[in-house]
Amino acid sequence: MSSVRVAAVNLRDDAINIFPDGSSRPSPRKGGIGFRIVTFDESGNEICEDEWLPGYQFGSNQLMELLACIEGIRAALKHSRLAEFNRIQVFTDSRYVVDNYANAKLVWPKTRWCRASGAPVLNADQWKTLLKVIKEAAPCRIDIDWVKGHSKANPHNRAADKLAKTSSLMAVNPPLRPVQLRRRKSSNRTRPGSVKMEGQEMQIRVLDPLTMRKHRLTRYRYEVISPDSPYFGDVDFIFATSSLDIRPGHHYLVRVNNNTRNAQIVELLKELER
Repeated sequence: MSSVRVAAVNLRDDAINIFPDGSSRPSPRKGGIGFRIVTFDESGNEICEDEWLPGYQFGSNQLMELLACIEGIRAALKHSRLAEFNRIQVFTDSRYVVDNYANAKLVWPKTRWCRASGAPVLNADQWKTLLKVIKEAAPCRIDIDWVKGHSKANPHNRAADKLAKTSSLMAVNPPLRPVQLRRRKSSNRTRPGSVKMEGQEMQIRVLDPLTMRKHRLTRYRYEVISPDSPYFGDVDFIFATSSLDIRPGHHYLVRVNNNTRNAQIVELLKELER
C-alpha cells in the first residue's frame, strides 16, 4: 500500500522516516543524491542516519530527486529495524515527485508513458523503477509526503540537501543516458515552452539530443537563430522522430506543429550553413 499527501513534517515513531533530496550543479552539469533516515529509540529520541551516494555526470535536478527517493526507500527496506514497523514514511520537497507519482502509478502505464498532451514522459525508466521498488516492498506500507524545503523548521530536509550537494561534487558515475552536449550561443537560459508552436518555419541550432527509444522520438534542446523571429535567441526543447538526420551543433530550417505542450518538428526543410 502506498500514498502521497501534502503535509507538515510530523515524524512517525511507528515508521522509518526518510528525507531524500537531489541536487544538480551547472557548468558542467553534475547531479547528486542523498538522504537522511530518522527513527526513534525506546526513550523517544531521534536517531539520524545520513547517506550520500556518488553522483552522476549531467544529472538533472528532477532525475536526481527521483533517484534519491528510490535509493532512500531501498536503504529503508534493508534497515535493521524495518521488521519493528513494516512502514516507511518518505518526506520530499520535490514537487516533481509528489505531483507526478499518482500519474506514474495509475495513468501513464495506460497511455504508453505519454502525457495528456501526447508528449513522452521524461525519466520513465526511473518512474518504473520507483513503482517496482514500492510494489516489491509489500506488505510494507510506503507513504510519500511533500514538505517545504530549506525551512528552519525542517532540519532533516536541510541535512539531506547538504548530502545531495556533497554527492554532486563527487559525480563519478557516467550519465544515466547518452549525452552529446553543445553550449548555447544565446545568452538566454533554457525555458521550456518559451517558443510557441504556431506551425511556423524557423531556423534553429541544435544543442543536445535525448533519445527516447520506446517512443521512437528524440528530444532536442535548441536555440532559435531566425533573426526575424519573435523567439530569436530563445532556448527550448522540441521532439522529432528519431528517423530524421538531426545532429548536435548543426543548423536547420524546420517546420513545427501547433502544440506548444508537445512541441515537435514536423518537417526538416534543409540544413543551413554554419
